[in-house]
Amino acid sequence: MRGVRTGYGLAYRVGFTPWEHYGRIAASTIGALLDREEAGRPHPPGRALDLGCGRGQKTHELARRGWDAVGIDTAVHAIEESGRDAPSGARFVVGDVTALPADLGRFDFFLDVGCFQHLDLAERTAMGRGVTALANPGATLLMLEFGATRLRSFVGGVTRADIQSAFPGWRLLSAEPASTAGLGWPMSRTAPQWFRFGLAS
Repeated sequence: MRGVRTGYGLAYRVGFTPWEHYGRIAASTIGALLDREEAGRPHPPGRALDLGCGRGQKTHELARRGWDAVGIDTAVHAIEESGRDAPSGARFVVGDVTALPADLGRFDFFLDVGCFQHLDLAERTAMGRGVTALANPGATLLMLEFGATRLRSFVGGVTRADIQSAFPGWRLLSAEPASTAGLGWPMSRTAPQWFRFGLAS
C-alpha cells in the first residue's frame, strides 16, 4: 500500500482532499453520532484517538466537546496544519495507525472515518491489534466504511466481517447507513455505513 500512502500525503500538499469536503457536509451527522457516543458518559468524557485524522477536523470537534483528543496521521503536512487554531485538549502526532505507539496512552473512544478502508489485510490486522492494546475497559470504536463498487481497484469495499476479523476482541453494537451526499461518483455508489463496536469484556 506504499503507493496509496504516498498519494495520500501528496493529496494534502496539492490540496486535493475530497474526503474533507465530505466531512464538512456530514458534520451534523457526525455531531449526532458523537452526541449519542457521549450520552451516559461523565464530563469530561475521557480520551479519544482520531485514527487517520488528516488536518484534524474531527479531532478539533472532539476536543471542543471536552474529550482529551489525539489525532494521528502519516501525512506530515496535514499534521502540521492540524495544530493551527487547535482548541485546548487537542494534540497531533505523526504516526502510522498500523504501528500505534504505546506511549500514546490508553483511550476510551476511537474514531475512524475511512482510514481502515485503504489498508491491506495485514495492515488492517495490525491496526486492530494496536487499537485493542490502547483501549481502556469499556472502550468504543466508531468507524465510517464504504462498500465495494464495480471499480474494486479504486474503491475496495469493507464489510462488517472484514472489521470483525481485524478486531476480534470487539463486538458490534450498531450499524447504520451513512449519507452519500457530497461523496461524488464513484464513492456515492459504495453504500457507506457507520459501524460502532465495543471492547468485549
